[in-house]
Amino acid sequence: MTDQTLTTGRSLSEFTAQLASASPAPGGGGAAALAGALAASLGAMAANVTAANPRYADRHDALATLAASCDAQRTTLLALIDADAAGFLPLQRAYAIPKDDPGRAARLADAARTACQAPLDMLAHCAQIVMLLDAARDIISPLLRSDVGCAAALCRAAAEAAAMNVFVNTGLLAPADRAETEARAERLRASIVRRCTRTVNAVRKQLRGEG
Repeated sequence: MTDQTLTTGRSLSEFTAQLASASPAPGGGGAAALAGALAASLGAMAANVTAANPRYADRHDALATLAASCDAQRTTLLALIDADAAGFLPLQRAYAIPKDDPGRAARLADAARTACQAPLDMLAHCAQIVMLLDAARDIISPLLRSDVGCAAALCRAAAEAAAMNVFVNTGLLAPADRAETEARAERLRASIVRRCTRTVNAVRKQLRGEG
């Protein structure tokens, strides 16, 4: 079985090898984006498999819309792997500026703002995935509930990881900018985690015959 190619042109094996290397990018942000893409992929798969079953012909349009929406999120999140790595480069260069340079703090703040953008975008897209997974629970085959539960668990992990990749850089921002950026990230993170946890718990209970 060959590895699937990411938007970066790398296979999954190549990407994870680079992730494990001494290079600082890709890093946690890229891993967060990949986790989100996997969550979206599972949502699309659950919809597509259900749609292929004649028993669910009356839901075909809704399932097709769900699958297409999940696939769009998958594509966007894969693209954010590269966007996150590219956003880190200015920060890496800014850290190399001599500490006695009077413009260093401003350059670091600008670079940190850039570095925060991709993980903030990841959080926004994970919030969209949560809504799609909530919709999926109502229309997919019961045989695919575990896949939706797995998708929710991956989406939750993606949100936690993306938020960390915002918070790691906000200390370089001006106080007002820092407060606004952290509040936005935390609001998204908390909402995603809460909703994903609800889905994970509900699916687990269903699978164990507890509800």
